Amino acid sequence: MSKLKDSLLVLNQGSDVDPSQPNQDDGLLLAPDKPALKRPSMYQVVMLNDDFTPMHFVVEVLVRFFAMNEEKATQVMLAVHTQGKAVCGIYSKDIAETKVAQVNEYSAECDHPLLCELQKQD
Repeated sequence: MSKLKDSLLVLNQGSDVDPSQPNQDDGLLLAPDKPALKRPSMYQVVMLNDDFTPMHFVVEVLVRFFAMNEEKATQVMLAVHTQGKAVCGIYSKDIAETKVAQVNEYSAECDHPLLCELQKQD
């Protein structure tokens, strides 16, 4: 124990601080606490049904832009067809906006009215 007390004395040498008094202000500034980080808001990319886009094109889009395999893409395509819309993926805002823009642009280039939209996840 005396070794620890000797170390404290060496560290505090030249100071009027008494190491046995825990609440003494020794003149040191404390670094401010780091701000708490919070998770970014997440957004759903939702594909909307229409009466004109062929089912095989919807599957192609899901495979190409959402990295789904054929089976998963077919399931999502059927959900879009029967329920009117379906979630293709959940992403941070920037990525979701990019996916929506890519799908909508590709569909327009291929002369299909297929659309995706962005919805903030609760």
